[in-house]
Amino acid sequence: MRVLLLDVNCKYSSTGKIVYDLYTQLRRNGHEAAIGYGRGTLVREEYIYRFSPQWEVYIHALLTRITGYTGRYSPIATRRLIRIIKKFQPDVVHLNDMHGYFVNIIPLVEYLKKSKIKTVWTFHCEFMYTGKCGHSYECTQWQEKCHKCPRLKDYPQSWFWDKTEKMFMEKKNAFENFSDLVIVSPSKWLANRIRLSFFKDKDIRVIYNGIDTSIYRRKDVTKLRKELQVNNKKIILAVAPNIMSKNKGGNYVIKLAERMPEQYFIMIGVSEKNLTTPNNVKTIENIKNQNLLSLYYSLADVFIICSERENYPTTCIEAAACGAPIVGFDVGGTAETVAEENGIFVPYGNIDALQKGVERFLKGDRELLTDKRDYSKERMFKEYLKLYEDICRK
Repeated sequence: MRVLLLDVNCKYSSTGKIVYDLYTQLRRNGHEAAIGYGRGTLVREEYIYRFSPQWEVYIHALLTRITGYTGRYSPIATRRLIRIIKKFQPDVVHLNDMHGYFVNIIPLVEYLKKSKIKTVWTFHCEFMYTGKCGHSYECTQWQEKCHKCPRLKDYPQSWFWDKTEKMFMEKKNAFENFSDLVIVSPSKWLANRIRLSFFKDKDIRVIYNGIDTSIYRRKDVTKLRKELQVNNKKIILAVAPNIMSKNKGGNYVIKLAERMPEQYFIMIGVSEKNLTTPNNVKTIENIKNQNLLSLYYSLADVFIICSERENYPTTCIEAAACGAPIVGFDVGGTAETVAEENGIFVPYGNIDALQKGVERFLKGDRELLTDKRDYSKERMFKEYLKLYEDICRK
């Protein structure tokens, strides 16, 4: 079987790791696989292609801000991608995150539909059924038709014009009569929302994301404790890219640290150089080394996630696989990531309830926590492989 995997990134972001894991598993099991990706860290490996020039990404982002349109200013990248598809001749094209100023979405959809290529599309957010939003939050206009967007200044930002109605209709029309499409959601929460959108008549499946459990597992952290000089302190960990953004909720982590001065907090994903934090908070930039990241997860007595919206956050399953209990806001599919006894999820913004959840796990014995869920990339691969085989038989 020949499978072409597509994503905005490859290998290093949350979806980039998922795509790379599927790619390696496919090739390891005797299938032909390739990756096409748009931007991010350059990956120099055979059958992995970065098709979007960086300068075109910048132009696309600028024109999106000026015109209000997104997903239409990457003609060179789109032509390159279609050439890759034609050359590789895949049995299945598996798309993932396809927003981020690197491809023209409508021409790509029209090409796949016209060519009758078996297509799997994993929705990692809500972008594909909204006018422009990766997360729609409290807005439900997408269930009928997007217009007068209440989050025009959110990513992908428009400085002047609201073109969400036109983009919504373009997406809706492009996906009509796309009979070779199967949509996958990594969470039941998102699958239920997809069924309320213009995709409601499509084949919609749920496949939970997987991770490399040979890396993300409970490890000895004696050396790391000495390096950080934390001795026997209880560690509360938060990990997110750009964690201080409003959506990732780093401000709640800092507020919690101010309320719990006797505990030690570690925040990974802090890009700000002059961020003011309490003395019991250590900030670290993004960690690309997965082995090192797994040590921090293993160090944590509690992992906290304070995002305003998530789908099925990879950080939660990485932390859980390393034995950490999870406390966070009950948004999106976050609560689906762990067994009920290993997680406490509270209403968004309720800092009192968040603190109580953390304190409850700090009083318990972490060694007694068990999560028998299979978080492995091998489990994820088997489910996707079965899906690929099923649609190829149709």
